[in-house]
Amino acid sequence: MDALRSPSARVSVEAAADLPTRFGDFRVLVFSNDRDDRENLAIVRGDVWAAESVPVRLHSECLTGDVLGSLRCDCRDQLERSLLHVGGLPRGIVLYLRQEGRGIGLTNKIRAYALQQQRGLDTVDANIALGFRDDERDYGIAASILRTLGVRSVQLLTNNPDKLLQLAAHGIPAERIPHSIEPGPHNRAYLETKARRSGHLL
Repeated sequence: MDALRSPSARVSVEAAADLPTRFGDFRVLVFSNDRDDRENLAIVRGDVWAAESVPVRLHSECLTGDVLGSLRCDCRDQLERSLLHVGGLPRGIVLYLRQEGRGIGLTNKIRAYALQQQRGLDTVDANIALGFRDDERDYGIAASILRTLGVRSVQLLTNNPDKLLQLAAHGIPAERIPHSIEPGPHNRAYLETKARRSGHLL
């Protein structure tokens, strides 16, 4: 797969404020971009300007997991663990990216759920059956946000090698910090598919 899926985006800060949370005190910034109308968030801890090896999590939006607590995935656990980790450090960033359902959107994500239930498809085959790649996410906007924040290189909390490749292709050097969640009875097959078919390092 070509890691550079699209040219780097142009991003702009539209709003910023301090954000005290149960995970620590952050500065939250809302970014617009020149590709779509999605608002992406940078949740920033400390001073990251001109910094190297900044701990960073790229978290793609998952309404069913992040908000509703779905047990089909590990998204909420990953989000909370990354906020807790970064919140305990002098500096770091969690980017909350509006790429629901691996980039296929909420409606198609629920359609993919239905295909998994009705036809026994895994997450990869369900996306393909709907006419998508197994993962439609693009991290060019994330790279542009990191550059706007002045970040020179990152320590990426991830198990997804594609994130490392895409950031590097956009000029953001990245090394990996493992970020695994223990599987449960409802998401074990989902995580096994990530490892077996999508190359995640679980």
